[in-house]
Amino acid sequence: MITTIIFDIGNVLADFTWEEHYRSFGYDEETLLRIANATVKNPAWNEYDRGVLTDEEIMQKFIESDPGLEDILRKVLKNKKTMVRRNDYAIPWIKELQSKGYRCLYLSNFSKASETDCAEALDFIPYMDGGILSYREKVIKPMPEIYQLLIDRYELVPEECVFLDDTVHNLEGAEKFGIHTIHFRNQAQAIEELRKLGVDA
Repeated sequence: MITTIIFDIGNVLADFTWEEHYRSFGYDEETLLRIANATVKNPAWNEYDRGVLTDEEIMQKFIESDPGLEDILRKVLKNKKTMVRRNDYAIPWIKELQSKGYRCLYLSNFSKASETDCAEALDFIPYMDGGILSYREKVIKPMPEIYQLLIDRYELVPEECVFLDDTVHNLEGAEKFGIHTIHFRNQAQAIEELRKLGVDA
């Protein structure tokens, strides 16, 4: 019997709309690709998510990868608020699941900057029953330590949990601990798969 629903945040409860954010500055396609390669596609982003790098340190990593973009990178990353948008269904869905007796937790690689700069978009977090943001713990999905930490902290029975994430390798990490998983594509699809697991979603 499923008692706990664990949510990834990015692209599940909130959309990480970096492409839309970058396009809002009016740059051409070639520049947009360079910006993406220097930032969200940069391997250093994982270190930032883990809280290993500060805002200025990650900026230096981005600039090192494409020095010619320094002014543009500082401009587009100065205000990250429009990079994250909460999905309208997030709070009602959380409340509905809780009203039916399910515990709702989060397990996310959201960075410190995303949490602080995009707090308005993450206003569903206080409604949840707890969870883990990777940067606070210096571990990141799919590292095994982050799943074990969640299990220990909330005294979870893995077989009674289901984890919704849009990234397959994060789900594979959870499955190794016996947690049920759903590869999230949209809310309707997730609800259908939750119901197959006996969840009154």
